Amino acid sequence: MLAVVRDWRSAPIDAADRALGAFAVKLTSRSHECGADDIETLRRNGFSDRAIHDAVQVIAYFNYITRIADALGVEPESFIQDWGGAMSER
Repeated sequence: MLAVVRDWRSAPIDAADRALGAFAVKLTSRSHECGADDIETLRRNGFSDRAIHDAVQVIAYFNYITRIADALGVEPESFIQDWGGAMSER
């Protein structure tokens, strides 16, 4: 798990998780570029339409919440674990 948090690209994860990670990055940073090809890539990696829908909802929600927290200067709660510096590199 820590390997995924530190760098999912080099973590020992399967192709489906790697495809989902790449999609999450694209949806987060270049959402205007997302399209049918991205959905098809997820389908080829075994994701159902329902799973893709759920993933989009979760990714979008976390992007929304992060933007609110960043805009308001919200500091992480003291009980939030620092994953070896991974969180502070955001």
